[in-house]
Amino acid sequence: MPNDRYENPLISRYASAGMAQLWSAQRKFSTWRRLWVALAQSQQELGLAITDAQLAELESHVESIDFDVATDYERRLRHDVMAHVHAYAQDCPTARGIIHWGATSCFVTDNTDLLLLRESLQQVRNRLVSVIDRLAQFAATHRDVACLAYTHLQPAQPTTVGKRACLWAYDLVLDLEDLDFRLTHLRARSTKGTTGTQASFLELFDGDHQKVRELERRVAKKMGFEASYPVSGQTYSRKVDAQILDLLSGIAQSAHKAASDLRILASRKEIEEPFEKDQIGSSAMAYKRNPMRSERICSLGRFVMSLQSSGANTLATQWMERTLDDSANRRLVLPQAFLAIDAILLLFQNVAAGLVVYPRVIERNLGEELPFMATENVLMAAVAAGGDRQELHERIRQHSQAASHRVKGEGQPNDLLDRLAADTAFAAVDFASTLNALDYVGRAPQQVDDFLAEVIEPIRARFGPVGEPDEELRV
Repeated sequence: MPNDRYENPLISRYASAGMAQLWSAQRKFSTWRRLWVALAQSQQELGLAITDAQLAELESHVESIDFDVATDYERRLRHDVMAHVHAYAQDCPTARGIIHWGATSCFVTDNTDLLLLRESLQQVRNRLVSVIDRLAQFAATHRDVACLAYTHLQPAQPTTVGKRACLWAYDLVLDLEDLDFRLTHLRARSTKGTTGTQASFLELFDGDHQKVRELERRVAKKMGFEASYPVSGQTYSRKVDAQILDLLSGIAQSAHKAASDLRILASRKEIEEPFEKDQIGSSAMAYKRNPMRSERICSLGRFVMSLQSSGANTLATQWMERTLDDSANRRLVLPQAFLAIDAILLLFQNVAAGLVVYPRVIERNLGEELPFMATENVLMAAVAAGGDRQELHERIRQHSQAASHRVKGEGQPNDLLDRLAADTAFAAVDFASTLNALDYVGRAPQQVDDFLAEVIEPIRARFGPVGEPDEELRV
């Protein structure tokens, strides 16, 4: 790797080798050649004068691309597709005259993008399922570990560590459902022609509309698609890109939310992401265990969310049948969105598989707030013993204010229950039974069980066992 020029950190630091290879020049341009082969094969099947020798020649040079030759042609022609047509023709002199026959540039560029989008979505789905599975395992292990819940980032009625993990997992389940929908509805552009009218192919087949339709069907089939988009301009609708970027942004949002929660929990010393034996948390403060993986998830997530607007703006400005101002933007946005999501999910899987829980800290933090939360039960018990509800409520309010001042103003432990126990108005209350944290978590443990059985198990049954990550986590 040269050190005197910029390198995209998505490639050099973050994303997997598999996703980087998928969006490589080799994959892109060899796919162009496969599409030219599929077009020629289908044209021959429908009666055009293309020989078996020409097809064999084209097939034998799909992978052997001379990029220097193509670059030289593009320098002179200022047209990337025609540069590769000429480079392919140089490799295949016998088939030279039938390469790209009747097609426009978007035949190879757009169909290739759709193939890359499909495979990228499949890779993202595999990683998404892995993260969901890891979070589900964590939720099962900690289903009944009571902890403080928060609303407005202020202590609220307790939940459990496992239930909170289900919240993280469910956001990703919703993303998985969206991803499945996008994959199911992804189609080929196939052979739509220069402005989407198929005029050139209609001329090739002497006005035979059925052959033109059959050509479109056969090329799509050879691409692995059961259908093509029913109408298009020169390109497939950029609505498709916008929808996929919306999906990727959604995954980034889910990951960012969970990682933000983990960063807060790490600051409270309740839960930490994995921290390796030789890992350094800070160059200055040797004691630190910074949540760098979760921070990176948030950082990359913010980047993916920012790309969402590019797809929307590109769609909105595609005048009439197309403009070329989509090209440079899409070359940047589509690959980088997938590379960043790939990196996020690699990180998230690593974090979810190695979370460290500190039950005693969780118990201590909950214990500091539990007296306030127990007051409703104390009130009900005192009323049941014959007390006046309104009078008791006022006494609890006053004792709570005093205990709160002791905690906040004096930095002392919460003595609310001691204050209430010393108040004769609550003499009939059994205070020893009021501090069982699990009495305040409602159905949280059972909700974990239900979620795992009804939502997670069908996902596991569909996708099978989840193995270890196929990529080593980099810097």
